[in-house]
Amino acid sequence: MNWLDYIIVIAYSIFLLGLGFYLKDNKNTKDYFLGGRNLKWFPLSLSTMATQLSAISFISAPAFIGIKQGGGLHWLTYELAVPLAMIFIMVFIIIPLYKSKVISIYEFLEKHFDASSRLLISIVFQVSRSFGTGVMVYAVSLILQSVLGVEFWQSILIIGVITVVYSYQGGMKAVVYGDTIQMIIMIFGIFLCIFFGLKEIGGWSEFIANIPKERLNVIDFSKFGFNNLNKNDEFGFFPMIFGGLVLYVSYYGCDQTQAQRALSANNEGTIKKLLLVNGLFRFPVVLLYSLMGLILGTMALTNAKFGGIINNIIASNEADKMVPYFIVNYLPHGIIGILIVAIIAAAMSSLSSTINSLSAVTVEDLIKRRNKNISEKSYLRYSKLSSVFWGCVCILFAFTAGDIADTVIEAINKIGSVFYGPILAMFILAILFKRVNALCANIGLITGVLFNVYLWKFVPEIFWFWWNFLGAFITISIAVTLSLFIKKKKSAESPHTRINFNLFNKETIVLLVFFIIMTVFCLLLPKLF
Repeated sequence: MNWLDYIIVIAYSIFLLGLGFYLKDNKNTKDYFLGGRNLKWFPLSLSTMATQLSAISFISAPAFIGIKQGGGLHWLTYELAVPLAMIFIMVFIIIPLYKSKVISIYEFLEKHFDASSRLLISIVFQVSRSFGTGVMVYAVSLILQSVLGVEFWQSILIIGVITVVYSYQGGMKAVVYGDTIQMIIMIFGIFLCIFFGLKEIGGWSEFIANIPKERLNVIDFSKFGFNNLNKNDEFGFFPMIFGGLVLYVSYYGCDQTQAQRALSANNEGTIKKLLLVNGLFRFPVVLLYSLMGLILGTMALTNAKFGGIINNIIASNEADKMVPYFIVNYLPHGIIGILIVAIIAAAMSSLSSTINSLSAVTVEDLIKRRNKNISEKSYLRYSKLSSVFWGCVCILFAFTAGDIADTVIEAINKIGSVFYGPILAMFILAILFKRVNALCANIGLITGVLFNVYLWKFVPEIFWFWWNFLGAFITISIAVTLSLFIKKKKSAESPHTRINFNLFNKETIVLLVFFIIMTVFCLLLPKLF
């Protein structure tokens, strides 16, 4: 990097701080956490995708696809369940949440069960999400350390402090509009890497001629994920559909980080557009950075210098450095600065979303419910201080994450898969099973989580993607069975539980058709090269 690249990075950092200052006029917590419930579908859609398609995706996924042993385009099977998940969320989950007018989605559980259910999931969310985000910041900081030539602690602070400051000032509006800009930068960065990678190879025809054919296979119907002792039974069609459906429904619909965006929408129509856009456009974006991974992997085979470096990276178990190394050594100055900003932006997107959602859950679930008479001014002050607190916690986790970052994608997904299924099951029980009481639901949740932990520790032959589905199944089964013996006290039905579930509308039909198109495309993809 030279002076031009550093100027671009510094200018972007100043811009984000200015954005937070510009949007700092939050009159109350509804403004701070939900953007006044007046946000439109376009920035909300880009913000949602920016958080999910994080710096880890931008860096690690192309490395997995292009150079890691056992990698390749079967990474795309992660995406097959996304349109189906959006249909489920649109029909069963998000409208009841939106109509309940909550800020913390876990307050919704208290209205159907009791305070114990709300606090139990709220605490689980706060611990798991702050830890997972800390691991992400750690992994990205290690890479920035080598690229920017700064100390490790400095790279963490570059990401952490700037994000905390603009999140503290601007709240949800700063998060959403910051994410929108960061998503545009990241997509632009992917296109630049594809362009310059093809240029180094010698063009598209040379890429097609030299691409490793074994990395082009996407869908595998022979792998069921129940005999995975040697990691040779992963990424099959069925575990990715069933496990992926539960994972994405839980992540987009029952995780405060994502659901808070939907709750910030100005109306239900905006929510449907938000889910539709994510269901349709996530796959093309993932396909783009998958193509980038294939191009850089092929470049490692055709370019002796780059190939030698990549071999050393693989030998050192540092495949995630492939993309940053390519950026710094093969792109012109100025472009380098823009792409480093793309990496920093993606990391900031995930961190800012986590900070805001953790703050919302802390203030709503732990402070406000214990002090109903708190003034709006004090409430807003607690919200901002909570943002700073959780920002510091995530940064602290980043400093102490240690060796987890070597397998950061798998580590974060495994941690999430322990909890996603049982958490989704709690919301399904609240919305669809009116006879289940809090005690039954809580026992089901704890049993589901412990069952997944047992699978993790003692049943390695079961592919971890199944944990999502099995955890949800166990939680619902236990809760419903216990409810046959432990009756729920009769109470007036909450108005927001009377929901007319509309399975067949234009959005769900479009998403279902797109799922079919995705599947057919993935089956035909190897024949297109």
